[in-house]
Amino acid sequence: MTSPQNLPLISVIATGGTIASRKDAAGAASPSLTGQDLLDILPPLPVHLRAVELLAMDSSCLTLRDMQRISDAVAAELADPHVAGVVVLHGTDAMEESALLVQLQLAPEKPVIFTGAQFSADSDAPDGPGNLADAIREALGPKGVQLAFGGRRLPAWGLYKAASDQADAFRRATQSEAGDLPPLPAPVGDRRIDLVALHPGADALHLLASIEAEAAGIILVALGSGNATPTIAEAVAKAVAAGIPVVTSSRVPEGRLAPAYGGGGGGHDLMRAGAIHSTWLRPGQARILLALLLANGCSRDQIARAFS
Repeated sequence: MTSPQNLPLISVIATGGTIASRKDAAGAASPSLTGQDLLDILPPLPVHLRAVELLAMDSSCLTLRDMQRISDAVAAELADPHVAGVVVLHGTDAMEESALLVQLQLAPEKPVIFTGAQFSADSDAPDGPGNLADAIREALGPKGVQLAFGGRRLPAWGLYKAASDQADAFRRATQSEAGDLPPLPAPVGDRRIDLVALHPGADALHLLASIEAEAAGIILVALGSGNATPTIAEAVAKAVAAGIPVVTSSRVPEGRLAPAYGGGGGGHDLMRAGAIHSTWLRPGQARILLALLLANGCSRDQIARAFS
């Protein structure tokens, strides 16, 4: 029989989420299981597992500082020469954000696999145990940050949650890769990066509120391939004049985003007003990339290249 000392060591970092959740008497699910609790229900696997109890949070509540704690914990486990790979148990609401942060900050030379669940641990058909077992197997595979979820393995770049009620919940918005991004190792901190959601005919109330709040950066959740209104274009110019970088993404989940339209508030007009167009990343991941670029002191030209 193989002893644990001869098996590869996988660190499993618990941060909460649905995979660790059970329902209370009112039917509300919240994280209540530890990482070790979740490992204890797995069938035997040809690895040695180490639980790291980091957080017990719904990922909808994670701040940038919390995500930085996750990235720091991953870095600490990767620095252990005995660790072959890392699994991060994470809520699905913000999994794409934390996964991208870890990839861009650490560029890990070992596998880092994010996973979680759509259904609580005490549901009739919990998906967490299967996802966790798959993630542990993938943690013996190629280097870099991946998602193992619902039978899929997906890279972090371009990831988004596509369904709220299906076990196979994640897709990629693009088949592109991060490209020639500079190293982005600086801590992301808790700087304010706002998402401003737009609708047809939107006025600039929320965008102007972000400017007034002295946001460090703003992501526009625009329409189509990155379109808005003339009023939004005017407010973008005000933000840029105030030294606040504005990045245009889209509420459309798939495809390349091109600033092709005019008309006063189209993507072309937003760029003329000073907005940076996000060619591939959707709003959640665009926010993480912008936060990292600002934390690392990148210039406006560098920010524009990173989103191209």
